[in-house]
Amino acid sequence: MTELNLNLDAPVGTIACELPGAAELLRQHGIGFCCDGDVSLGDAAADAGVVASDLLDRLRALEQAARRDAPDGTNELIAHILERYHQTHRNDLEWLIPLAQKVEHVHATHSSAPLGLAKALVDLQDQLIPHMAREELALFPMMRHEPDPDIEHLIGRMRDDHACEGQSLATIEHLTHGFALPSGACRSWTALYVGLQKFSEDLVTHMHLENKVLFPRFSSVEDVASPS
Repeated sequence: MTELNLNLDAPVGTIACELPGAAELLRQHGIGFCCDGDVSLGDAAADAGVVASDLLDRLRALEQAARRDAPDGTNELIAHILERYHQTHRNDLEWLIPLAQKVEHVHATHSSAPLGLAKALVDLQDQLIPHMAREELALFPMMRHEPDPDIEHLIGRMRDDHACEGQSLATIEHLTHGFALPSGACRSWTALYVGLQKFSEDLVTHMHLENKVLFPRFSSVEDVASPS
């Protein structure tokens, strides 16, 4: 996945999967980012009849807000990530996966059924759980105490994991048609999409805090900085 550099040439798929709040903002403007994720923000805005510069300003405001919400101290930031996101992701996936299996089974013949969603969530779980364990057992203790010379290599691996997780989120966006519920959707289907949207937004925020705030404190290989 391309690193996020927030300008009109940035792919909308990258923006949606790396910037907290961007996915919902793009949806509100009728901009898709799963199948057309490689389209630039400028082109997508033009196709949707949106003033590109105004949309870019709103996205930059989201980026600034995400940075302001992060605790200043490194130990405090790590604690926030662990408490707010790690266990939350584990808990969410434990109920989202069986619910997705149920919805797929019950509504298999429906034209909008999210067929393949449960597998996509299991695949994401298989990526995310070991990733978080590596952070908890190796990377975060290293950051809290004496940084190891290999920390940049480990951070690079975490960034690669994030890129894969972002691709999984794009797959989920595609399978659920942007979490758009069909008319008359049952309670289970509704609960599934509401929970999935919240989970996706949480994961994007989690990855953003690490990529843009925490990791650069320990690595000379920083993410591409967004223009001010």
